[in-house]
Amino acid sequence: MAKNNALPTQAEDFSGWYNDIVYRADMVDQGPVRGSMIIKPYGYSLWENIQKNLDAMFKATGHENLYFPLLIPMSFFEREAQHVEGFAPELAVVTHAGGKELEEPLAIRPTSETIIGEAYSRWVQSYRDLPLLYNQWVNVMRWEMRTRPFLRTTEFLWQEGHTAHATAEEALAETRLMLDIYAEFAEEFGAVPVIKGEKTEGERFAGALMTLTIEAMMRDGKALQAGTTHYMGENFSRAFDITFNDVNNDQAYAHTTSWGLSTRFIGAIIMTHGDDKGLIMPPKLAPTQLVVVPIYRANDEDAKAGVMGEVERLATALKEKGVRVKVDDREGLSPGRKFNEWEQKGVPLRVELGPKDLEKGEALLADRLTGEKSSVPLADIAERVPAALEAFHEALFQRAAQFRTEHTFEAGDYDEFQRFVERGFVYAAHCGRVECEDQIQEETKATARCIPLEGASAEGATCVKCGEPSGYPRKVVFAKAY
Repeated sequence: MAKNNALPTQAEDFSGWYNDIVYRADMVDQGPVRGSMIIKPYGYSLWENIQKNLDAMFKATGHENLYFPLLIPMSFFEREAQHVEGFAPELAVVTHAGGKELEEPLAIRPTSETIIGEAYSRWVQSYRDLPLLYNQWVNVMRWEMRTRPFLRTTEFLWQEGHTAHATAEEALAETRLMLDIYAEFAEEFGAVPVIKGEKTEGERFAGALMTLTIEAMMRDGKALQAGTTHYMGENFSRAFDITFNDVNNDQAYAHTTSWGLSTRFIGAIIMTHGDDKGLIMPPKLAPTQLVVVPIYRANDEDAKAGVMGEVERLATALKEKGVRVKVDDREGLSPGRKFNEWEQKGVPLRVELGPKDLEKGEALLADRLTGEKSSVPLADIAERVPAALEAFHEALFQRAAQFRTEHTFEAGDYDEFQRFVERGFVYAAHCGRVECEDQIQEETKATARCIPLEGASAEGATCVKCGEPSGYPRKVVFAKAY
């Protein structure tokens, strides 16, 4: 990444564009360990807004936050065979501490099903103890071989919910509820349209009986898994002895779930909305919703005093309306330089105010999405901005939804599938066999993203690859993915 060079265009080099803009927009810096990242204030402020709003949605549905330790005994992972097999290649393990070799190696948390399962076995004795509806906001470590900021890093931030229930029906309802929350959050706060669906057997979370997902389309036509929920059945309860006396005083195993959304969602925002100028932030999550750029000659103190007085009044009025506003009054930088910087950072709205504007009682209001500028009476700006931010969110969402529609196809045969998958999402009938999925991935680099909860029927259809009868009621979404 070279800051002095032009930003690559998305059409020419989408990967290069992404790798460049996360640094240009001052969101991250490289950590000292391969694959780690330093999340800088602008990037972390975005994560804080994600956390704040999503956490409120969790609590509104009865979930509580807690915290579990970072270090997990390796023996815990060995109790659930599928789980340990799924995570073994990614585990980072502590073998020495205090100058001595440990009696038992400790895994650095890749996810917390095992350590939480062990605790739940002690916390649950009766059906009256259920449900347990807990979540934690933590860091996790997975030793990724190929990394990219926010999308795939050795250490990342996330929330992981872990619940225990008396019946399968309650646990399944929880799994679907949290999927709906993720989808609502993605669309209502991130302006990211998503497809809700179930993962195929080959794509399920290790140890789960069912994995639900929200899948988003990036502006290069690839998919990004933006959040997942998992129904574990009795798998972890049997492995960790989470048993209880039910209403009939019979001993039963609890049904558990887990669900998570991570800093990967920042990558989803960047790649769903950004353009060749840089980022475009969804207003409800944007660290800064509006920036005010005062314009005056450096040696004209009277003009400066007049402009800055009005800028301060305007900033105060906007803050009173709940707008996250920043005044860029840095000395020694031209207005054009500031405009470019804030456009790269994706701030939704910009107000430009100079002496001539002040004389007319107006200011220029610039829209990051459309690039349009309009003169607005100074007295009206604070009243207009909240509605302008709402309109910005809706326009951003519709732009992303239209892009997805234009890059979504339905394949009737494998030749069509291979052509379409280079351009976006493909709906196709699929037999459901893992071996068939593997062949498709090997030949096209596309994976089965999900079986949509709503979508085209596959009744009577045959697999686009092998010709066997469809194994699912609906056509499966395939795409290349991050």
